[in-house]
Amino acid sequence: MEACREESQVKLLGWRRSPYVTRVRIALALKGIDYEFIQEDSENKSQLLLQSNPIHKKVPVFFHNGNTLSESIIILEYIEEAWQTKAPNLMPKHPYDRALARFWAAFLDDKLLPSVWGILKWQGEEQQKAVKESLANFSLLEKALRTSSCSGKAYFGGDEIGLVDIALGGALVHIKNLEKVINIVLVDPVKLPLLSAWMAQFSETDELKQILPDPADVFEYLSAKRAKVISTLPGI
Repeated sequence: MEACREESQVKLLGWRRSPYVTRVRIALALKGIDYEFIQEDSENKSQLLLQSNPIHKKVPVFFHNGNTLSESIIILEYIEEAWQTKAPNLMPKHPYDRALARFWAAFLDDKLLPSVWGILKWQGEEQQKAVKESLANFSLLEKALRTSSCSGKAYFGGDEIGLVDIALGGALVHIKNLEKVINIVLVDPVKLPLLSAWMAQFSETDELKQILPDPADVFEYLSAKRAKVISTLPGI
């Protein structure tokens, strides 16, 4: 009964389209944790958001038993530790493997995703640089996934979806739709066969089909963002 009372106090503040909010929703779904989702207005930040995350003023914000957390990776690690008896394990058991998971999660947030968002944000030489960096970063992920596959593992985290899979999977719909908006191939099935297969497998995971953002909604959002960039160009 205590576990039920604890889970009833779980709340998540965010908007469904956010890849970082999606990370937390994925973890909660995999763990089978019930929670209340509080829809935030992406265009008009609420007082709840400003008060709960006064430093960054960003979603997601996670509430559990009166405590508040922000930053998606930190929230994922908290979920793993707070509900460590619930399968699946989001983090490896061995300290070295846990350190590697944290390394690759940081790589995604510090290197890969900023380069991918740069493709949408920039134009001309800056955009070409962002494309080049993104392709190089995806290649590094392919090598990391090859290490797992050589050990007979299907995911970055091993036999089950783990921290790195969730960190990348939260942005999966955005990456696919960015390719359509910009008319570019970032994850080539020929050049990156393992990563391409991973993306397909992750997207078809039963527990996650209702969690991942609506592709049409994300496409519309990214298209509007891109149109805004183009409209600021000289002569437009």
